[in-house]
Amino acid sequence: MSDSSPLKIQPSAVVDEGAVIGVGTNIWHFSHICAGAVIGNNCSLGQNVMIADNACLGNNVKVQNNVAVYGGITVEDDVFLGPSCVLTNVTNPRSQVSRKSLYEKTLIKKGATIGANVTIVCGITLGRYCFIGAGAVVTKDIPDYGLVLGNPGKLSGYMSRHGHKLEFDNSNHAICPESNYRYEKVEEMVRCLDLEEDKPLPDKLSVGSKSYDDFKETK
Repeated sequence: MSDSSPLKIQPSAVVDEGAVIGVGTNIWHFSHICAGAVIGNNCSLGQNVMIADNACLGNNVKVQNNVAVYGGITVEDDVFLGPSCVLTNVTNPRSQVSRKSLYEKTLIKKGATIGANVTIVCGITLGRYCFIGAGAVVTKDIPDYGLVLGNPGKLSGYMSRHGHKLEFDNSNHAICPESNYRYEKVEEMVRCLDLEEDKPLPDKLSVGSKSYDDFKETK
């Protein structure tokens, strides 16, 4: 484990020697961080989380209860992994056949949200700020800001950086009701016109003040 404390690690958690954990990260009860895991700064790992060898988490990643991040999976900054979501690293697992040298790569890009009980089939890329609804089964790449629902998961629209469904007009422009940021869609590619995707939110927009239902009622 790195010496870049302060860290908050509950006594029931197991952190193997060699794990790298960034400043300000919290690791809660009954979690296991393996020797080759890399975890960034200011992450929160809930109860019963496992981060395997050769798995990598960026900064400010939120991992909810009962999630295993296996080797070959890279999670970029500001990702939310919902309760009991499932990440995989072998497409055709067999107990009798060892494929430890053949783990498939999965990339979850900056700002993505993975809902509760979602299953992510390995070998795909989930785009920046995509939003995977609860219980979906994702089997293919997802574009930036893409909203995916169902089993099998299908692209059902696009979500803003603040997590609101974007309603595009005839000129393929939309406005997030919470931030008032403007978005543009070209074919299946969406980008924010007012804030580059790699830049952090300004402080005044980084704390929510209204519920999701409140925004729906004002439409």
